[in-house]
Amino acid sequence: MVFTLAEKILGLKTGKECRGGEIVIAPADLVFIQDTTGPLTVRQFDAMGFTKLANPKRSVLFLDHAAPCPQKEFANDHQLMRDFARRTGAFLSDVGEGVCHQLVAESWAGPGDIVVGADSHTVTAGGLGAFASGFGSSDVAVAWALGKTWIRVPESFLINLSGSLTRGVYSKDLILHLIGLLGADGATYKSLEFGGEGVGNLSVPDRLTVSNMAIEAGAKVGLFPSDDLTREYLEDHGRGEQYIPLSADPGAAYERVLDIDLSVLEPVVARPHTVDNVAPIRGLDNTPVEQAFIGTCTGGRLEDLAEVASVLKGKQRHPDTRLLVAPASRQILSDAIQAGYVQTVIEAGGIILPPGCAACLGMHQGVLGDGESCLSTANRNFLGRMGNPNGFIFLGSPASAAAAAITGHITDPRELM
Repeated sequence: MVFTLAEKILGLKTGKECRGGEIVIAPADLVFIQDTTGPLTVRQFDAMGFTKLANPKRSVLFLDHAAPCPQKEFANDHQLMRDFARRTGAFLSDVGEGVCHQLVAESWAGPGDIVVGADSHTVTAGGLGAFASGFGSSDVAVAWALGKTWIRVPESFLINLSGSLTRGVYSKDLILHLIGLLGADGATYKSLEFGGEGVGNLSVPDRLTVSNMAIEAGAKVGLFPSDDLTREYLEDHGRGEQYIPLSADPGAAYERVLDIDLSVLEPVVARPHTVDNVAPIRGLDNTPVEQAFIGTCTGGRLEDLAEVASVLKGKQRHPDTRLLVAPASRQILSDAIQAGYVQTVIEAGGIILPPGCAACLGMHQGVLGDGESCLSTANRNFLGRMGNPNGFIFLGSPASAAAAAITGHITDPRELM
């Protein structure tokens, strides 16, 4: 018998053969919430009459979206979550520690894990070979209490990668290109599984970015095999014992196969107001932007900030364009300071924001004015996403955002390298 990666992970966790379309009950290895959807989960947990967590040490509450709190309502929600952590023994990741999806990758998830999160971008951990997916607040509350959840085994698409990304082209360009091919609902409830010899040319941070945005094509999970790069990443984060090799079986049946040659990809952007509205960046040259936002779970990692610093070095931001940079975690901020990347951003006229989601969801720290445009490294550009329905959001790589900050308009980053 041969299995896709999704089928294999769920089979290992349930102890039986799993096929696409079946419904299984699987143990939850990690269950987490964040501070926008999380308060509802806490209230649902209490309303159902639950009092204890099945696994407090693997139940996590992240304060990252409204961090620091921009208004009293969010501060009260933080109080609710802090109280829940105290009375149940759950782990609380406090304001300033970073974005939940980055911290899950740094400290929690491993290959073969079932990760349940009250956030659609929980799929990020698929970059480590974890079956990670977003669930509704009630489902997450039940998973907290019972230590397990129900899952319909997804059918799989194989994204067969070859070659290597060229200079100035990044994993963000890869996933935007793929979403443009599939459409916003082209992979609804599918497992996007990345394979082929090109996978070995993508770092784990690259993979995390790609997996994160699988949901933007409707996918249930975005899965990478667990290989030597996965092992090295886990070892670098003090979790080498969590490594197990995992990959789909040769000859596994896929509903669809897409071949992508990484070496021919070019920088792209997603235009307002949908993520699948993708176009080559060179066709949008001279589109003015009033803000460049670099950070979040798809653009705030150390490798991202290194590329940003290489573009900004010795240059100044355009006087009409704000440059905001939010490292994805406290550790990344510390490492970026030591590497000199933060100093480069400051010297270029940029602003360093606290580790967290920052401007991504439009609560604070970068809300757009009427008619303003932003080139953002975030994962969504929906109408009103950055706090103003009269604003315009373009999505691109960290290097593309840095280039726009310098020129004041959308620019192919290769022109400044």
